[in-house]
Amino acid sequence: MCMKEEAGFDKILLISSLALVCIGIIMVYSASAVLAADRFHDGCFFLKRQALFAFVGLLVMIVASKVNHHFYGKIVYIILGVSCVSLIAVLIPGIGVEVGGATRWLKVGGVSVQPSEFAKIALIVYLAYSLAKNEGNIKKFSVGVLPHLIILGIVMSLIVEQPDMGTAVCIGVVALILLFAAGVRIFHLSLTLLLASPILYFLIANNDYRRQRILAYLNPWEYHADSGFQLIQSWYAFGSGGILGRGLGDGKAKLFFLPELHTDFIFSVIGEELGLIGVLAVLFVFFIFIFRGIRMAIQSSDLFSTYLALGITTMVGLQATIHMGVTMGLLPTKGITLPFVSYGGSSLLTNFTGLGILLNISSKTRRSKRGQEHPS
Repeated sequence: MCMKEEAGFDKILLISSLALVCIGIIMVYSASAVLAADRFHDGCFFLKRQALFAFVGLLVMIVASKVNHHFYGKIVYIILGVSCVSLIAVLIPGIGVEVGGATRWLKVGGVSVQPSEFAKIALIVYLAYSLAKNEGNIKKFSVGVLPHLIILGIVMSLIVEQPDMGTAVCIGVVALILLFAAGVRIFHLSLTLLLASPILYFLIANNDYRRQRILAYLNPWEYHADSGFQLIQSWYAFGSGGILGRGLGDGKAKLFFLPELHTDFIFSVIGEELGLIGVLAVLFVFFIFIFRGIRMAIQSSDLFSTYLALGITTMVGLQATIHMGVTMGLLPTKGITLPFVSYGGSSLLTNFTGLGILLNISSKTRRSKRGQEHPS
């Protein structure tokens, strides 16, 4: 009986995710070896940590895949409360850890944890639970929109304060997609976007750093020495990669030309070292993940499962799209990691948690279908 349950997992989704993790470990090492040797006198510093994160992530995924995903609905407010408390703790002087001018981390047992990453899963679980619970009143603004916007506003505000505008916007877009999928009135969503636009403009226009990034996006060559530097170097990396790439490990961008290569610009390394072929291969694997996730959401037997699967899949797909768009100059430069691929423990553990939940949903859905086809 246990073996039959295991067979219910979406193996294609699992394989595609693990393929991305393997690509990530290889490319993190290639992108960071020079930096690690210079900074830590150990070229394998980031490789070892990423491999450890991946191992722990696999354990987290296995546990999450065994836990009935409906259990999260029963403790949704505990999950959301813990997430909000951790986001508040980050902003408290002496508790939050500042790196590069941003305070986004907490030290837990000597390990840095990024609460905004786990807030993604917490908010998706809350929205999935609430939207499914209020299915009959979803057209009412006071039920289908307002409570969700209040919670979303609190979470986004705490993340913007860190500051982490990219993650906040990413969470906001996922929330709007879930509200749309749940059947919220288009007028209410349009009104929400209309009211949010001046807030977004204010956050950008009144912050020199964000404003410079927008200006650099519009004309990177004018700001080639500062805010446009990363984008220009990223273009050089993609351009020099050609069709087949320079070869794994032979990239030049990692020789201190392009900052944050192993995190925010790892797709540039893939483009330079593996070429167009490597870029298309990664795109194809992400397409498989998104396709299987959306298919799972459509086939799920209840609304909570549908919204949960859609939310997790959308988060991974949107984050991947933003990361790739930024590295290719299609979007303003923003610190968004490539899911399952970029270096980072919190990001990888969050992605593995989401994957585990998806595997549990697929298992329950397939068993439910077998039960309908073969009633006792």
